[in-house]
Amino acid sequence: MTTTESRTGGPVGLPSVWMQELTWEEVESHLEHDKIALIPVGSTEQHGPAGVLGVDAYVAITLAEDVAQRTGTLCTPPIWFGDSSHHAGFPGTLSIRAETLTLLIRDLCRSLARHGFDKVVLINGHKGSNLPALVTAVRELHDETLPEVLFAVADPLQLARSAAPGIKETTEHHAGELELSHVHYRFPGSVRTDKLTDASVDFQEVFGGFVGDDLFGPAPDGVEIIWSGEEQRRFAPSGSFSSSLGVTEDKGRKYHDHMVARLCELVEWLRHYTGPIGAAVAASDPARTPAR
Repeated sequence: MTTTESRTGGPVGLPSVWMQELTWEEVESHLEHDKIALIPVGSTEQHGPAGVLGVDAYVAITLAEDVAQRTGTLCTPPIWFGDSSHHAGFPGTLSIRAETLTLLIRDLCRSLARHGFDKVVLINGHKGSNLPALVTAVRELHDETLPEVLFAVADPLQLARSAAPGIKETTEHHAGELELSHVHYRFPGSVRTDKLTDASVDFQEVFGGFVGDDLFGPAPDGVEIIWSGEEQRRFAPSGSFSSSLGVTEDKGRKYHDHMVARLCELVEWLRHYTGPIGAAVAASDPARTPAR
C-alpha cells in the first residue's frame, strides 16, 4: 500500500478511485498532489459461448481500478464500446467506428488536460483491435494541441508478453483461456463455466499461414487480413478462436497480477518523470506552440 492509498480503496480523503463517484471539489483537491489519469477502454462484443459480451471492458476496468487503488491515481468512467465490426455477426455485439473512438478519446483527453491532468494512460482491454484508434487519437493530440501532456497506451498484448507463455496451457486467441480466466478471477460468476469449449479456428485453412493462432506465441512472417462479422460467423461459428477449457481462477490471478504490477511501475515512473516528453513548450519556439 502506498502513502496515497486509503483503506477504502481510493486516494487519501476520497471514497473512490472512479471520477464518476466523486464530486468536482474532490477531484480538484486531488489535482493539488496528483495529475495522472487512467482511462479504461473496452468493447461490448461476443466472446464465445462462455464469455459475456463485456469481457474486454471488464479487463480494462479491473486493471484500471486495481492500479488506481495501489498508486492513488484516478480513473475516468470506462468506455464500454470499441471497434468490433469483425464480431458484428453475433447478436449483442455493439461496435463503433474507429474514427468515432478516436474523436471520443480526443475529447476526453482535452477535458482532462483542461483541468490539469498532464499524464494520461489509456488501458485497452480489447486486445489489439482498439489500438489504431487510440494511438491515432493521442498521437495527434500530443503533436498538435497538447504537447505538455504525456500519453501512454497499455494493452495486454504488450503488458503480458513475458508472463503469458508460462501461464497458459494452449494457444491463446479470442475468447481463449487467459482472457476468460482473467474475468473469471476478478468477476466471479460472469464466465459461463458450463459452456467452456475446445472449439477453435483452423488458422492455416482460413488465413493461409499469414496470421498467427497464438497472440502470445511465435507468429509467422505475416500480414493483416481483414474479415467481416458475417465471415467470422462462418469460420468461427461458436465465436471462440481458441480453446477455453483450461480456464481457472489461478491462471487469471497470475495474468492479472503481472499486468497490474507492470502498470503500477508505469504510474510510478510517470509520477517522477522529468525527461523530454511532455516538457513545457518554449514560448520562443512558435513552431511548437500549440494551437488552442
